[in-house]
Amino acid sequence: MEYTVQKLANLAGVSTRTLRYYDEIGILKPARINSSGYRIYGQEEVNRLQQILFYRELGVGLESIKDIVTAPSFDSAKALKEHREKLLEKKGQLELLIANVEKTIRLTEGRIHMSDKEKFEGFKKKMIEDNEKKYGKEIREKYGNDKVDASNAKVMNMTQEQYEEVTALAEQVQKTLAEAYKTGDPAGELAQKAADLHKQWLTYYWKEYSKEAHAGLAQMYVDDERFTSYYDKEQPGTAEFLRDAILIYTRN
Repeated sequence: MEYTVQKLANLAGVSTRTLRYYDEIGILKPARINSSGYRIYGQEEVNRLQQILFYRELGVGLESIKDIVTAPSFDSAKALKEHREKLLEKKGQLELLIANVEKTIRLTEGRIHMSDKEKFEGFKKKMIEDNEKKYGKEIREKYGNDKVDASNAKVMNMTQEQYEEVTALAEQVQKTLAEAYKTGDPAGELAQKAADLHKQWLTYYWKEYSKEAHAGLAQMYVDDERFTSYYDKEQPGTAEFLRDAILIYTRN
């Protein structure tokens, strides 16, 4: 069966503008253009759109999706199995959060008692799973499974007070780093304060601290675009500035 842009958009639940944009960037070309100048899509394009939408649902960027689905080695059957696994993971996370919310509702209605640790267990577990999904492969290759597993265990054992402390500390790191960046001096007092706060923040997650690991993480902030985009979202160049400040801090 063949589809025009409008029919395929209705079928997939996307806009015609989205499909035209996908054509422009080369991620989903129509099978042909008919004599009236309309884009016509066949079964192969429908299948590719399904793959694209799966990846979008999993939070993958369009550039990365394009690299994946247009690669000569792309295996659609294998990709579908991987999608299934990711969706099952997501389902597990949602079920855990739903169970946590339901338990909290029963608590507020006075039907059960729930410890502070139980209140945050679902959220901490989701945080670990999200980090594993985003950065797990790179972090495990860099630091090893034992260190990452120990860090995850430390997070799961956090008390409510510790969770609130580390959350406040993370905000303090960002605020101090933003002020330090304006000085342009990674060796300056403010930048070194930001590096020290960053170290304190890490100690909530790491079983043990080392200058070498701290410096390595700082370099990853620059080498990995996902970390870079996080720190550079307000001010481009912040990730490199933080890296430089931490390298100076760890050398001293």
